[in-house]
Formats: sequence, structure tokens, C-alpha cells
Amino acid sequence: MNYNLNDPQAKVPKVSNWTSLKNLLDIISHERKALLLAFIAILTNSTLNLLGPLIIGHTIDDYLFVAHKNYQGVLVNCVILMSVYLAILFTSYFQTILMGGVGQRLLFTLRNSIFNKLQLLPVGFFNQNKAGDLISRVNNDTDKLNQFFSQSLMQFIGNIAMMTGAGIFLIVINIKLGLATLSPAAIILIFTTLTSPWVKRKNAENLKSAGGMSAEIQESLNNFKVIIAFSRRDYFRKRFDEANKDNYSTAIRAGIANNCYLPVYSLFSNMAQLIILAYGIYLISTGDFAIGLLVSYLLYANLFYDPLRRLAALWTGFQTAMAGWDRISHILALESDLLTIPDTEAEMPAPLLEFRNVHFSYDDSKEILHHISFKLESGKTYALVGPTGGGKTTTASLIARLYDATKGIVLLNGKDIRTYSSIDRSKKIGFILQEPFLFTGTVRENIIYGNEAYVKYNNEQLEKVMLEVNLGDLLVLFESGLDTKVLSSGDSMSLGQKQLIAFMRAVLRNPDLLILDEATANIDTITEQLLSDILNKLPATTTRVIIAHRLNTIEKADEIFFVNSGEVIRAGSFNHAMDMLLQGKRVS
Repeated sequence: MNYNLNDPQAKVPKVSNWTSLKNLLDIISHERKALLLAFIAILTNSTLNLLGPLIIGHTIDDYLFVAHKNYQGVLVNCVILMSVYLAILFTSYFQTILMGGVGQRLLFTLRNSIFNKLQLLPVGFFNQNKAGDLISRVNNDTDKLNQFFSQSLMQFIGNIAMMTGAGIFLIVINIKLGLATLSPAAIILIFTTLTSPWVKRKNAENLKSAGGMSAEIQESLNNFKVIIAFSRRDYFRKRFDEANKDNYSTAIRAGIANNCYLPVYSLFSNMAQLIILAYGIYLISTGDFAIGLLVSYLLYANLFYDPLRRLAALWTGFQTAMAGWDRISHILALESDLLTIPDTEAEMPAPLLEFRNVHFSYDDSKEILHHISFKLESGKTYALVGPTGGGKTTTASLIARLYDATKGIVLLNGKDIRTYSSIDRSKKIGFILQEPFLFTGTVRENIIYGNEAYVKYNNEQLEKVMLEVNLGDLLVLFESGLDTKVLSSGDSMSLGQKQLIAFMRAVLRNPDLLILDEATANIDTITEQLLSDILNKLPATTTRVIIAHRLNTIEKADEIFFVNSGEVIRAGSFNHAMDMLLQGKRVS
């Protein structure tokens, strides 16, 4: 399955901005109350703003431009205006506080949703996407949405409400002058409709390049020791320079696109002011308009076109937010191809694990394994040998269901392995990788990770359990025992110690089947002997699958399989397996 988020060939459904916004609002449907209160505050704020020009025009015509000027009426209206402006201040502050909370909760919800989705996706997804780009989507793209919701959305709605109210007043006061005043807005609407897809595309390109630059930085930092060791700073400097230049050029293009609205909106806004002055003065000269009414009209025109100019800036933020939402929703829309299927009855009797005519490919271009059939019995030790790239780790990954077979079927205890939930499967199958991954914390936290049986155990209880399963001797290799600090970067301990922690984590789960993929490659011979003794003392029913190049690791295996060129073949005796390994030949 194609999980590449940046693959132009990937089938990503195209949706409009409004559909994207609707889908986004569905995610925060629990915020309806806060959104409704903020919306009421916005409508109240807009209504109060629309009262100002009406009061001003009324004051000029009724109290100033009359034979007997009424200054008391002017003062009363000034007090009313001050009260209106104070109410506007309160409603603005109220809706800002509400939407700030909504924005932060949206950020929290989105990041949780993305991270939880990433937990459900298969290994193939992470093989096809760079960690830096995923980090950018979780941090940067979600923050764009937070900024839009907390700062821009209510302004967006408020400006539209203000424009709608001002437009109604313009039409009601004088329909001919109103239509003439609003005619430039029609041109602005057409311009915005035509350019919006282009602006959104440029912002999407910029977000993508920012993700690419983040990926380059992450890769360089992760491999910094290798860079120093091989003195290849120039290579990574060149890679970063290319990513940085790409981000710079896309940022420039996005900036040009984002700033195209404001000058256009300002131009047509000024044109509307000229229309009002010319037509309004003409109406005054014919006696159809009063001076105070013209002042009110100019103020209402400002209340229509000033929000329109502000919308020019807000619209670019909206386009950026929707481009970020597209990148986020792409992840949220993905479904794992490792689905659990309905349970089936086990065949009686059945081996612990069986491959039946299994084929596998990481993509459709090349098949890695083909026509693989073999059985693993409980309590036996099996070894997978073969040249590098022959398919050993791929076979082990299929056993642990890190991937699903392209064709054929993998059976666990006589049932399709796909019928087991991920929790049940991980209890039955342990996997020690060649490069173990640890979490920042302590040795204790790492070895009980995902193991609910020992979560509530204190250190003394856990040490007792480890002694019972012959893991106690390994703890002395760590300075502070279970409390030894662990950094995910691995700088706090040797690679061999990291491997020991992974080994203890797997053995404590007491799996029915334990896979060791070069598990002793980074361990000294003394510690390797300790591990060998522990493996020999595992329950008699535990099946071991060992991938190794050291001869002493596999010479006591009950059965050896030679894996090469996409085939898994029984090798017979140990000497026969060594001959096949050395000669790199395939035998039937």
C-alpha cells in the first residue's frame, strides 16, 4: 500500500476550502457551546459598531444643522456613543478569550488525533515517510490551525457580519447609491474566487518544503556522529542548503500569493469612496440627501470596506490553515492495511506457526519472498541463515506481523495471524531487533514498557521476578540497576547495554515465540554466554527463531533454514548450512 504522504501519485481526494472547514469543525464538535457564545458576542459587537454611524448622522442633522442648535442633545448622544464603544470593548474581549481557549483545545485535540493515528499505522508507513516531515505536520501545521481559530476565525466571522450589516444599511438608505458603492465589491469577489486555489497551492508547497527541511535537520542530527567520523559535513551541508533554498523559494512564492489581496482590496475600496463622494454631493445639490446622512453613508462604506481589507490578510491565513489541514487530514484519513479479520477455529492439531505459500513485496515493483512454506513447532530453536539482503529479516517481520503477506497465509496456533488483535499477538510473539529502540527514562520503565503485568510492581518485586526468569545477572551490568537513566539518543549507555534492555523486555513478556534478529551482534562474548544461558532456561514450550551470522549462535539449533533470493529452504545439518552460506548457493 502506498503510504507516502508526499507522493504526487498518491490518491488524495481534493476538497474545497469550505468542505475542509466543515470536516475540521466536525472534529471540534464538542466546542459548540464556546463557539455559539463567541458567535453571539461577535453579532452583538457588529450590531453595536453599526449603531455608531447612525447616531453620528442623526446628531449632525437633528442637533447641529438646525436653526436652534441643541447642544444638550449632542452631549446625550455622545454619552450614548461612549456606552456603545465600552460595550464593544467588552464583547471583543469576551470573544477573544473564548476563541483563544477553543484554539488551544483544538491544538491539543489535533495533536492527540494525529499521534494516536500514527500509533495505528503499520511499519510500512514509517518506511515511506521521513520523521522530520511527520514532526512538522504534528507541530507546525497544527499550530497554523490554532492561530487561525484563536486569532482569525472570529475576526473573519465578525468582519463578514459587519460587512453584511453595513451593506444592508447602504442599500436601505439609498438603493441607487448603495448599488454603485457595492459594485467594486463584486469585482473583488470575482478576483478572490479566481485566485484562492492558486494561493492555497502556494501555501501548501511552502508547508511541504518546511516539512522537508525539518526532515533534513532531523536526519543530520540523528547521524551527526557518522558525519563527524567520516568528515562529511560538506555532504549534509549541501543537502541542508538545497532544502533551505527550496523552503526559501516556496516561502517567497507563498508570500507573493498571500500579499496579492491587500493592494487590490485597497484599490477598489478607494474607488468606492470616490463613487460615494461624487454621487453623494450630487444628491445633496438636488436636495435628496442631507449632510449628516452623507457622513453616515461614508462611515457605513468604511464599515463595509475596512473589514474587506482586513479579510485580505485573514483570507491568506485561512488558505494557510486549510493547506495545513489538508496535510493533517491526509494522515487522519489513512487506514492500516494490517487489519484484524474475523476469528477462525484453529486446526487440530496445529504447529505454533506456519507459512503457506507466502509471497511478499514492499511495493508492486519487486517481490522479496515467493512460494514460502514451512512450519515452526513449539519448544524448538530455529535459525535463519543466508547472505545479507537474502530476506531473513523480512521473513522474521512477517512472523511478527510487522507486515502482511502479499499472497498466501501465515498461521499462528492454526489460526490466521490476522485474526489476533495487536495486543494478543504481541503477548505471544516477542521480537528483539538488531537496533533496539529505547525511550528516555530508566531501565525499569523500558523493560516493563507495554507489559501490564508488572506496571504496579515496585523495584524489589520486579527484581525478584527477574531473578526467577534468570535475568538478575544482567542488572549488575547497569550502574544503578533498574534506576539507571536511559536517553533515547543512546548516549547514556553502550549499544550492547541497549540490546540487553531489549532482551530483558522481551523475555519478561514470556512469549510463546521469541525472535532474535542479530540480538547478540553488539554484545561481548561473556555477556553473550549469559544470554545463551537465559535462552536455554526459557520455558520448554518457548519457540526461538534466531537470525545470526556467528556460528556458535546457531550450531545448537534444532533446525536451520537457508534464506536467499526470496526462498526459504531447509538446510539440513549445521555443516550443510555453513556450506550453503559460504557458497551462496540455492539448493532444493
